Amino acid sequence: MNIDNKTWHWSILLLLSLIWGSSFILMKRGLEAFDHTQVAALRIFIAFLCLIPFAVKHLKLMIGKNWLALFASGLFGNFLPAFLYTKAETELPSSIVGMLSSLTPLFTMLFGLLVFKLKIKWFNMVGVAIGFLGALGLMLTQSNASVSGNIFFAFYVVLATIMYAISVNVTKTYLQEINSVSITAVSMMFVGPIAGVYLFSTDFTTKLSRHATALPSLGYICILAILGTAVSVIIFNMLIKMTSAVFASMVTYVIPVFALSWGILDGETISMAHFSWICIIFVGIFLVNKKTGLKKLSGS
Repeated sequence: MNIDNKTWHWSILLLLSLIWGSSFILMKRGLEAFDHTQVAALRIFIAFLCLIPFAVKHLKLMIGKNWLALFASGLFGNFLPAFLYTKAETELPSSIVGMLSSLTPLFTMLFGLLVFKLKIKWFNMVGVAIGFLGALGLMLTQSNASVSGNIFFAFYVVLATIMYAISVNVTKTYLQEINSVSITAVSMMFVGPIAGVYLFSTDFTTKLSRHATALPSLGYICILAILGTAVSVIIFNMLIKMTSAVFASMVTYVIPVFALSWGILDGETISMAHFSWICIIFVGIFLVNKKTGLKKLSGS
């Protein structure tokens, strides 16, 4: 199998989009029995437990020269976004949360520009502005809560996409020589125990034994943790290393399609205005990635 083949790269991208596009409906199902912090902590802790066998033989990385980058990868790429996304889903439909995730490439570019001083063309900046306009319109279109409430909870997703952008750039820049399994497993060693300690300090065990839908919700969260975190992050880190930070972040282009599909199947109301604003976001993302000049970041 030629991992440098572009068809292989796009196949991985589509697979990740399917997995992560399904994550939002899984979070929604988990929230039926547990609160948003418990769902997030469970997701991280279960993923951590699954990755322990892979992490034990790479523990020396935790005290090596790359420990800070690995910690940043776990913190910004998994731990913090998990809590931000579940918080957002307490007020926003899962499909809209998925749509807003398409902002990740914008922040990936901006973070690379500001931190690594990469060159950018005028139409890339226009793309950033259009992307933010689309996101703002999507926030204001929501009808399930007040306008101010929608904006507030939508910004949890925006903040999560910023976290992902930081993680993607850190992984591409500082962890290029470490294989993707090691990056994922060791980064989880930093944040997994924290999630576990928090989880068991809550009333999680009480809800697990008494809530009518606790076991089904736990099952959905296990799928979310194993596929949506442990397995997918390994694949994502592999894609970053094979291609570029910006290409890998393009997974969020397709995530809204799957998130929207699951939302419709779950009975969520989606209007033409939602489609219009998400199209505007895509236009912005297209301009951001059009001959971006991110050669330093992509290693080309």
